[in-house]
Amino acid sequence: MTRSLTILAVLGWFTLNQVSNASSEPYRPMDDAQVLERLSFKASDPVAREFEFLRNDLRRNPRHLESVIKLATRYIEQGRSEGDPRFLGQAQAILTPWWHEPTPPPSTLLLRATIRQNAHEFNEALADLDQVLAVQPTNAQAWLTKASILQVQARYDDARRACQRLARSAASHVLLGCLSDIAGVTGQSATSRQLLREVLLESAISGRERIWLATILAETAARTGAIREAEQYFAEAFKVGVKDQYLLSAYADYLLDQRRYQDAISLLQSETRVDGLLLRLSLAEQALELPAFQRHTAELAARFAAGRERGTTVHVREEARFTLDLLRDAQRALPLARANWSVQREPADARILLECALADRNRAAAQPVLDWLNRNHVEDFRLRQLAKQIQEAPF
Repeated sequence: MTRSLTILAVLGWFTLNQVSNASSEPYRPMDDAQVLERLSFKASDPVAREFEFLRNDLRRNPRHLESVIKLATRYIEQGRSEGDPRFLGQAQAILTPWWHEPTPPPSTLLLRATIRQNAHEFNEALADLDQVLAVQPTNAQAWLTKASILQVQARYDDARRACQRLARSAASHVLLGCLSDIAGVTGQSATSRQLLREVLLESAISGRERIWLATILAETAARTGAIREAEQYFAEAFKVGVKDQYLLSAYADYLLDQRRYQDAISLLQSETRVDGLLLRLSLAEQALELPAFQRHTAELAARFAAGRERGTTVHVREEARFTLDLLRDAQRALPLARANWSVQREPADARILLECALADRNRAAAQPVLDWLNRNHVEDFRLRQLAKQIQEAPF
């Protein structure tokens, strides 16, 4: 799961591989009262009516590009809000006429890159973005998405250069948010936090942009031990009133680290559809020794097993954490954490690999993260504590 702001189309982070787990034969319920699936909104809801209007518009002219972009964008936005990967599947389906074209229109390329980013197909997404930028060198969304992917890959110099291209094509707070996100990981957290505090004083910044900036600041503060500031800016992000799956995950992790387990349960008890949120709920239930922990652990085990059968690799970090913390199996968790690190290298990815290496008494497995910490001057007191434990451990 990655955090990034989308200007033209809000980024989600759920893999298309989750969209379908259908067998070759259709499933036929034996009982008319059986619930097959609960929709994330009712047909009478304004969001449902909006989708129906956009779908009807597209049905009248299936290859009308503007209608395609509007509906695909809204599906991606809804995927981010609800954590339901089916919305991304819908977005991809709408883009089918252009999906395999070598040179589709830039607007469809940008959405394809967004979907590929969510599937952790980072190199393919970068190729799409470079194709967009070759014809639209001032496309702010393409530069911002590119910066986000490069940061996830720990290519920080390249990510900064992508951010800097926003100077002439985006609002100043977007440029500062992009650069501050990188600075907060690479030894400049004090500067990052100061800049973001000043930016957030601008009351004109609202909606998902405000959530994005406040969450960067909250996470940066938490990594450096500024707990009161972290709490303040998580609250600032929630105050916007727009549901955001990344924010829920980040705040849940913060609550777990603060051992505020009941608060984590209150936050997540109605969010069990999303694997990562169910994982965090289960961790809180385990800490409080609640009966629901066993049921939720079994459900997660089944979900991860189903994901492996489909070839899904997006939630490897979550599966490593599940295997280490809930199943207490460091030997199985470590290969998962290492595989995850080969794809994405954010502080959360570093943490699970260090925790697995320590639990499995494997210093060599931790070395890539130790090198990353020192090379990039990463300021994260929990990662530094883990690194010290590994370096001083008698194995």
